Amino acid sequence: MTPTTPGATSAPGTHLITGAGSGIGAVLAERLHARGEQLWLLARSAERATELAAAFPGAHTVVADLADPSAVEALGDRLPARLDSLVHAGGVVELGTVAELSAAAWVEQVSVNLVAPAVLTRLALPALRAARGTVVLVNSGAGLHAHPQWSAYAASKHGLKALADSLRAEEAGHGVRVTTIYPGRTATAMQEKVHAQEGKDYDPAAWIDPGTVADAVLHVLDLPGDAVLSDLTLRPRG
Repeated sequence: MTPTTPGATSAPGTHLITGAGSGIGAVLAERLHARGEQLWLLARSAERATELAAAFPGAHTVVADLADPSAVEALGDRLPARLDSLVHAGGVVELGTVAELSAAAWVEQVSVNLVAPAVLTRLALPALRAARGTVVLVNSGAGLHAHPQWSAYAASKHGLKALADSLRAEEAGHGVRVTTIYPGRTATAMQEKVHAQEGKDYDPAAWIDPGTVADAVLHVLDLPGDAVLSDLTLRPRG
């Protein structure tokens, strides 16, 4: 929804979301769709695009694999002319020590988690400027602190923080707001994979519900236009 002053009525907004097929992105898309917002969903394949279109009737889908920057670059003339928000919720993780991680693991995580958001944001900036919209980057606690075996993922997420900080300063004059959200461990398929890589039992009830993070994103999108929430950290309560 387009930010307004308190008590004002606004038309449904237009939102471009990555990672809407699962986890935080899926819940966010459900929340926005339920309240009548216009969705543009980025899918990694034509098959996934068909699934998203079925799940969110009326939504637009565009196809690009975030692991392939050239595919993201090709979206330039296929995006809407006006965007109230761009939410980067897609991401990948592969744990391993610096001594063990392959070049491919580094390239994939940096490409998906950092390069693709940078390219997509650049392409979407004219539409975001037109709406004085908001960019939300769903980062990670790993974007603030790097732990053993998290080097590649944390490096990509530290880079995402730098991207957000620079973008915020660059686009303030155009009215574009930029928010980074740093969720701690969240009960998603990615978290289940992480536990498997760590050799630990996975109990989703022990971690943040994806809906909690989605609600935080909605709070950011619904802020009145007189402020920007630059950084927001969420941690599991336990």
